Amino acid sequence: MKRVLLVLACVAGFSMPALAQQSVADFYKGKTIRVVVGISVGSGYDVTARALQRHWGKHIPGNPTVIVQNQPGAGSRTMVNQLVANGPFDGTVIGAPFNGLPTAPLLQPEGVKFDPATMVWLGSTNRETQVSYLWHTARAKTFAEIVKIETVTGAQAAGTTQWDYPLLANAVLNTKFKVISGYKSTQDIHLAMERGEIEGNGATNWTTLLSLNGDWVKDKKVNVIAQWALRKHPDLPNVPMVLDLATNDTDKAALELLIARLEYGRPYFVPPGVPDDRVQALRRAFDATMKDPEFLADAKKFSLEIDPLTGEQVQEVIARVLKTPQPVADRVRKAIEPGK
Repeated sequence: MKRVLLVLACVAGFSMPALAQQSVADFYKGKTIRVVVGISVGSGYDVTARALQRHWGKHIPGNPTVIVQNQPGAGSRTMVNQLVANGPFDGTVIGAPFNGLPTAPLLQPEGVKFDPATMVWLGSTNRETQVSYLWHTARAKTFAEIVKIETVTGAQAAGTTQWDYPLLANAVLNTKFKVISGYKSTQDIHLAMERGEIEGNGATNWTTLLSLNGDWVKDKKVNVIAQWALRKHPDLPNVPMVLDLATNDTDKAALELLIARLEYGRPYFVPPGVPDDRVQALRRAFDATMKDPEFLADAKKFSLEIDPLTGEQVQEVIARVLKTPQPVADRVRKAIEPGK
């Protein structure tokens, strides 16, 4: 009798993972997963999400349909507040926010109703290099010249690199960026540059510039004057790194707090409360998509740089960033505060 019970226990133990997998597949079969992008249509985040959307579903058990919707507002805080508070908490809605979103409690706490450490991160498509670039007719021709020449750049909202990075440069490196916010997307900022309404973009992903207006780089319609990253991008060997311009450890620490968000580039999350088996299925499906030849072909077609992190890696980086010493966070928050 004991032998029979032991055999039954072993059979049950071996079958549990299969049953759990079947449960996830049964749940997702015939369903639609919404990826809600907290930025307008046409942005680099939107282009990346739509490339991902075409392939993610085939790697998720049950092969659900994946669609993209956009809910811009307040640097993605509107979307995240609603998803974390109201769900759904079943793994059918995934958030795609600005990469500045996880530092919002430290730097833009007003209106923040979420804890990035408790949000469940699924992965990121890439580490990023951001660039500052100016229209070819702008008065300043180099980053160093902006110490003397006021330069007008465009941004979507506080909390985006387009807003935060140039204003931090003003505080730490004595530049004279004047940032105009309220644009719906990077595409709108580019149109404003062409109209002569603004002179450039204080910080946007290098591959976003290439995917939206790569001809500008080729035809020298824009001057790329600086790069924001922890390491130089191979495409930009002669473009100065902003981090190298810091003259002391205090200034460097302030810059590193904001630049650290580029390590988790373009992250995706579900709210706390999603069943763990579905979280694991979504994470592993994300990892598989990052290696999918068809997805990588689409990424190349749209000039998207793929340098992925797993959900576990994103979770760890965000937890580390949230432990930044308070004096450093206070200095950065004061520098990028709207209305300053």
